[in-house]
Amino acid sequence: MTDFHLAAFAHRLADASGAAILPWYRAMPAVTDKGSASGFDPVTEADRAAELAIRALIAAEHPDHGIIGEEFGRHNANAEHVWVIDPIDGTKAFISGQPVWGTLIALLHRGEAVLGLLDQPFLGERYWGDGERAFGRRGGGASALRTRPCPALADATVWASSSIARDPAAHAAVERLGAAVRMLVYGGDCLSLAMLAEGHIDIAIGWGGFEIYDIAAHIPLVAGAGGLVTALDGSDALHANGMLALGDPTLLQTTLAALDWPRG
Repeated sequence: MTDFHLAAFAHRLADASGAAILPWYRAMPAVTDKGSASGFDPVTEADRAAELAIRALIAAEHPDHGIIGEEFGRHNANAEHVWVIDPIDGTKAFISGQPVWGTLIALLHRGEAVLGLLDQPFLGERYWGDGERAFGRRGGGASALRTRPCPALADATVWASSSIARDPAAHAAVERLGAAVRMLVYGGDCLSLAMLAEGHIDIAIGWGGFEIYDIAAHIPLVAGAGGLVTALDGSDALHANGMLALGDPTLLQTTLAALDWPRG
């Protein structure tokens, strides 16, 4: 279980990032293409302002802590405590005015993700977990999160990142899974993981140019709600190029078999 003061500090980081982001949302911010290998990779002043706000708080109050951030890279990344930041996960949705983006904040302790927080300041929603417990908040007080049981793959609802459709092999794998489940939907970005932790969906799949800051926050959040996050081949997710999140961990083997995720 994460230290109470560090958990409270994570909420202050989210408050600071939300304050930096909201003035830019649906305000037509300038967009720059970072030009990644996976295609159009937008960044805005909101992304940069949010990460800088988070970094400033960490530097002021925990200068011995490390930071790994999407926009400004690594600082003291071998420290005992390292904050992992994606200031806006879902920037394409952000610049399109769609409220399925969020700020992802994770804390690593000796290389293990021990705290994860997802904040959606426009909707006033926040979700967090420490691997043992998870909570959500919509405007008012916090309530405990719990994934829903789904022992049969045929009853599962799956949300998969839309980037999968750009790769024929990845798309074929997800369509194989789609043929075995009740419903498959593409889209949703990071908010799909919160909906899984809250018990609205059963499986979430993300893939395509993933880095540690795309994954780290989800691991303790989903685990704290009773679920499981792995790589798409069932291995450790933290440094993988994609993730498989399950609300009911008993679905792991049947889901992996249906996906038959391409190697390499």
